[in-house]
Amino acid sequence: MINFRFIVNILGRLLFVESIAFLLCMGVALIYKEHDADAFLISAAITLAVALVLIFSTKVKDRTLTKRDGYLIVSLIWILFTVFGSLPLMISGSIPSFPDAFFEVMSGFTTTGSSILNEVEVLPHASLFWRSLTQWMGGLGIVVILLAILPSLGIEGRDLYVAEVPGPMHDKFSFTFHATARRMYIMYIGLTAAETVMLMFGGMSLFDAVCHSFACMATGGYSTKTASLAYWDSAYIQYVITAFMFIGGTNYALLYALFKGKPSHLFKDEEFRLYTGITVAVSLVIAAMLFFSGHQEEYSSIERCIRDAFFQVVTILTTTGFASADYLYWPYAAQMLLFIILFIGGSAGSTVGGIKCVRILLLFKNAFNELKRIIHPNGIINVKYNGKSVRPELLSSIMSFFCMYMFTFVIGSIVMSCFTDIVTATSAVITCLSNVGPGFGDVGPMSNFSSLNGFCKIFLSFIMLVGRLELFTFFVIFTTSFWKR
Repeated sequence: MINFRFIVNILGRLLFVESIAFLLCMGVALIYKEHDADAFLISAAITLAVALVLIFSTKVKDRTLTKRDGYLIVSLIWILFTVFGSLPLMISGSIPSFPDAFFEVMSGFTTTGSSILNEVEVLPHASLFWRSLTQWMGGLGIVVILLAILPSLGIEGRDLYVAEVPGPMHDKFSFTFHATARRMYIMYIGLTAAETVMLMFGGMSLFDAVCHSFACMATGGYSTKTASLAYWDSAYIQYVITAFMFIGGTNYALLYALFKGKPSHLFKDEEFRLYTGITVAVSLVIAAMLFFSGHQEEYSSIERCIRDAFFQVVTILTTTGFASADYLYWPYAAQMLLFIILFIGGSAGSTVGGIKCVRILLLFKNAFNELKRIIHPNGIINVKYNGKSVRPELLSSIMSFFCMYMFTFVIGSIVMSCFTDIVTATSAVITCLSNVGPGFGDVGPMSNFSSLNGFCKIFLSFIMLVGRLELFTFFVIFTTSFWKR
């Protein structure tokens, strides 16, 4: 039976966290003496009031959570956070339209990075900071914040953790999920701080460096400039961002092992090797295409070809979505490669979206094993990952996920094609489903989603949520069996 009282109580605690975030943004507005301080104060007051009502109106005796409770909490809180997160943008007039504000904030929390803003720089600093902060909060997950800072809830946390953290396998690197969440956030904060310092050495202001570090470590992609990173045109900044995007797309359990002085764990991991291999191979192929195409003078330099190719491949593969160049002017073969990796994503257990490298790896291994079974029908042939046999039910789950992922992409593309051209429709759906950000056509790297109507923006917002929660977590609550005792 679903524990509704405890669910409501937890939702209230999470909204309390969001109200604190609003006050932090209000502080930024006061520092820069801009007009949206009142908007964040009002939003904080509204959110805090609702949070306190939810918390104190539900006296909880039974603190047991089931998988169904976990799925419901995770699905509801992302929607609630987005609705309340839209308030300061609407109240301040930065984004007065609800569909636009909802899209922008959902894009932030799901770390998609798609935007409806034609001119980013016109927003006040606090609103820009809020956009980046939504991505940083959504990077590891809103519920992971709860597990990290509110262990006093008296729950073990596994079902909440599994419902929100991306990937088919969850490598816990501590004795409890609370400790795992805390250690993840310690690494997350440390890497964000390190990147901020390095970006400031490259000429960014403290504000720009913090905002870009928030977006980068969350693999989100929001920039404080309309031209994104092309605004700075700095090789140093591109290299720093590329490195930290790649780190952000790596399994945090492997990063923890690396920090503990066990680098062999990183390089023995099959998913990490595939992730690295795809990055290097696709980047070098695109770099060669840029260099030998000769249609743009700026790509007469091998270094520039390699830098832009690696940056754009990493930003799409890790579903970050920063832009350093307009790849719509690149050779069509290069564009096709970028379109393909829109589906893939980085490592499980990271902040990325997409199908994930581990699923792609296991799907191909299972396919090759089927060929072996045709030749040796009586043989016992298991799919192995990191030297261990993979359970058949896990392979079945991965194949189901892949089918549902492609089904969602097809249906979403059909719906969107009723309102725009096929290139824009398909790329808008897959870039939102994979939480990437820019796509092709009218939603390319130097464009945005502002030309779409209100229905399309709300529809794509939920596509982002479905992708961020890896389909099953969200879709399962619409099945009849979910609500049966």
